[in-house]
Amino acid sequence: MIRKAVAIIAGLAVLAMAAIFVFQAQIGTALFTRAVNKNLDNNQIAGLEDGLHVGLCGTGSPMPNPDRAGPCNIVIAGEQIYIVDIGEGGGRNIALMGVNSSKVSALLLTHFHSDHIDGLGPLMLNHWVRGASTSPLPVFGPVGVTAVIDGFNAAYATDNTYRTAHHGQAVAPTSGGGAEARPFVLDGKDVMVLSQNGLTITAFAVDHSPVAPAVGYRFDYKGRSACISGDTAKSVNLERACKGVDLLVHEALQPQLVGKVAAAMKQRGQHNTAKIMADIVDYHSTPEDAAESAEHAGVKMLVLSHLVPPLPSSYLYPVFLGDAEKRFSGPIVVGEDGMLFSMPAAGDRIEQVSLF
Repeated sequence: MIRKAVAIIAGLAVLAMAAIFVFQAQIGTALFTRAVNKNLDNNQIAGLEDGLHVGLCGTGSPMPNPDRAGPCNIVIAGEQIYIVDIGEGGGRNIALMGVNSSKVSALLLTHFHSDHIDGLGPLMLNHWVRGASTSPLPVFGPVGVTAVIDGFNAAYATDNTYRTAHHGQAVAPTSGGGAEARPFVLDGKDVMVLSQNGLTITAFAVDHSPVAPAVGYRFDYKGRSACISGDTAKSVNLERACKGVDLLVHEALQPQLVGKVAAAMKQRGQHNTAKIMADIVDYHSTPEDAAESAEHAGVKMLVLSHLVPPLPSSYLYPVFLGDAEKRFSGPIVVGEDGMLFSMPAAGDRIEQVSLF
């Protein structure tokens, strides 16, 4: 009896496998249709409480890492959406997080290192055609941003003509392609980049020498606040400008691990890249530096991003953090692409979810 039951089960399994093979195209089409509908219905920010929300659309660096896009941050305040830096792959992650690029109010650049701007092309395109925008994407940044935007606009000018010719003015209006630079001057003081609908964005200088100007941004909205450091060595000015914020997203480089990468490169005769690895240590912050700055500023939560070197597994987080957790009394999060931190208005909660 048992043998007969086993034989029947085995026979059914074989039939099921055969059916999967025979009807592979039909099953695949059904699965694909289901995935398309799920992706198109992906609007995870629609139900967010009114407040300040910070998403990580890129936590990586120029060093290859399949799990992390280049530096990219999303800040949502009410119905306003801002992107801070747009590294390679950032545009893809913005879409995967359920954010419609056509709804982005503006891009804010911290500085003009290539890894902070090389995702701008896709963002400009999606901002334009996904919503048939009739005006270019505003891009705020310190002096020098105009040259960067002029260059991108020139590079994409021919492509823009193809889009309009193919899809028509209703989808790709000629006036909406590209981006528009909105430069500001620090001149030794913080700059209020904009203030509207309850949101204030303030730029402050950081130390990324010899890269200058370089800035971070502070966001204040309905009693909640967040800072994004940009690239910087440990910065007293950042600690001042970010005093008391709920959330600090701070870049982090672990010299011990970078040193191992440099040594391995040198052993293999890759002397140029080994020198680059040695050079980058002096104008970035360690996790311990970031923790100390967060403590001095009285920050509630510290999120580490723009991680160097790549971390292929969360198992490496403790060695990456070093002594950081001993230097900051609040929670420290090693950032991952797709994370969202929500700070409801007029409260003190910080809620963390992943949108991937």
